[in-house]
Amino acid sequence: MHFEERNEGDYRIYAGALEASGGGYLAAVVVSRLRGMPQAPCEAYRDISMSGGHRWQSPNDALAFAVTEAQKIIRGQPQRLAC
Repeated sequence: MHFEERNEGDYRIYAGALEASGGGYLAAVVVSRLRGMPQAPCEAYRDISMSGGHRWQSPNDALAFAVTEAQKIIRGQPQRLAC
């Protein structure tokens, strides 16, 4: 398992690249709101089988996809965030 964490505004992105059976890596992400609301911190978004289970060749590719998708949601689709 490979992980990457980074802050994006009021959120923290936790990205993962999980080794898939049969080869390759699956992307997963959890986004937590750290501040900005009374109930912070809270889990705002989770996707543990991103892109329908697509497999990436390397863990870096899977991590990059997970982080990029989380940033898109935070910046452009905040309605998808639970808190």
